[in-house]
Amino acid sequence: MYKNLRVAVVVPAHNESELVGDVVKTIPAMVDSVIVVDDASTDGTYGAVAAVADERTTIVRLDRNRGVGGAIVEGHRRAMESAADVSVVMAGDGQMDPAYLPALLDPIADLGYEFAKANRFFAIGSFAGMPRLRILGNVVMSFLTKAASGYWHLFDPQNGYTAIHRSALERLPLERLRERFEFENDLLIHLNIARVRATDVPIPARYGDEVSDLRVMRDARRILGLLVVGFWRRIWWKYVVQSFSPVALMLFSGLALVAGGLSVGAFVVIHSIGPATASAATVLMSVAPLLTGIHLLISALLLDIQESPR
Repeated sequence: MYKNLRVAVVVPAHNESELVGDVVKTIPAMVDSVIVVDDASTDGTYGAVAAVADERTTIVRLDRNRGVGGAIVEGHRRAMESAADVSVVMAGDGQMDPAYLPALLDPIADLGYEFAKANRFFAIGSFAGMPRLRILGNVVMSFLTKAASGYWHLFDPQNGYTAIHRSALERLPLERLRERFEFENDLLIHLNIARVRATDVPIPARYGDEVSDLRVMRDARRILGLLVVGFWRRIWWKYVVQSFSPVALMLFSGLALVAGGLSVGAFVVIHSIGPATASAATVLMSVAPLLTGIHLLISALLLDIQESPR
């Protein structure tokens, strides 16, 4: 128990026989229960966990490979069944330092947040050991996830070292969350729709001999598709269905005006090639809605930033 909170640690593991045993061994005594989800591993992952003989540990074996997201969701369900107040995710590859667990829990225990997430991008030294391609990918993906999720104050969305309060889990449609590497991005979108208060915690990552299953091109396309769909899902549920907010009015009106302005602008350009036939009034019909639409879109963006649950 940590500050009167029952803490469960969920360890998703797929073919992590070399590292998962050490992960379980190093989980601090403050943790009440450890739930290792063996995601249909084909190596000795189950045996490596069982050999630790930690009485707090429960091993859940999935009959098919559901991906890291599916394993985490199953772990969260088991954590709620065990009456845990907070469910923490620590990967089975040893990248998440258990020494920082109190720092991850403090915002929930002391400050009223319902979700806390590690952020590796907090200092120049935190990039040490991180592959350059992964740095670039995380920066780009972080910005796109900000826009899609509405959590403009959060960064490093692919970081899976997280802590979530039971009250937030109970408001999430766990059965609808994506099960593969886009799980973290999808989770943030659903958390914002549920208006869950979230924060970042500066925590460095540890990189060793582990091998990632992430395939950049394949998974990046899937994540980008999720972010596009997730953005419009969030706008619809949060700003139309739940409240019919001015954000929706400004966004839809701004998009319509920008589209109209660009259409008239294209007409002006076409009819200005050679002998000019477009009048000044026609040009104004393009410029006025375009500028007004841009202003409305910027206003919608500012309101969306202010609406970010803190």
